[in-house]
Amino acid sequence: VQLQASGGGLVQIGGSLRLSCAASGSIFRINTMGWYRQAPGKQRELVAHITSGGTTTYADSVKGRFTISRDDAKNTMYLQMDSLKPEDTAVYYCNAAVLATWWSSPLVTWGPGTLVTVSS
Repeated sequence: VQLQASGGGLVQIGGSLRLSCAASGSIFRINTMGWYRQAPGKQRELVAHITSGGTTTYADSVKGRFTISRDDAKNTMYLQMDSLKPEDTAVYYCNAAVLATWWSSPLVTWGPGTLVTVSS
């Protein structure tokens, strides 16, 4: 199973970006999916995650500005980021707990990051 994140780029303060994370390979079901970010010199932190039932959790720093969603038919997760701030600048990573078969245990898989830069 592979995850591929896309949609990062350079955006002005107050702007918006939409990140996507597509899973491919042998997939029976995807449980919880999440977005994390790592700014220069800082530890990786949780941004948001979404369960298979659609329950969402957000870091306090992004509540009200970011929206996480998923399309299970496409094995894809999204992160809509609005009202972006300079402190949102980071490499964004997606991960997912994937079951390859119905008898498999979930395997947490990470995708390569996508850089988001918020600049004035």
